[in-house]
Amino acid sequence: MRVFILQHTRDFPDGTEDVKVIGVYSSEQGGRAAMSALSSLPGFCEYPSGFDLSAYELDVTHWTEGFVTTGDYIF
Repeated sequence: MRVFILQHTRDFPDGTEDVKVIGVYSSEQGGRAAMSALSSLPGFCEYPSGFDLSAYELDVTHWTEGFVTTGDYIF
């Protein structure tokens, strides 16, 4: 089964970012409807390109490698 995850990311000048997971939808249409409804709200309207709607299969591990840290950052 495929679901659609809607996120919004705001990048800051210092290189950090604020990521909001907005919702998980059973259809792309549902995710796009949510994006449309939110795009005029404060914050979101100032960063309209921050929306990302991605499809994911359920019961699948999508991150299959480890990670390393350097200071406060994870790569």
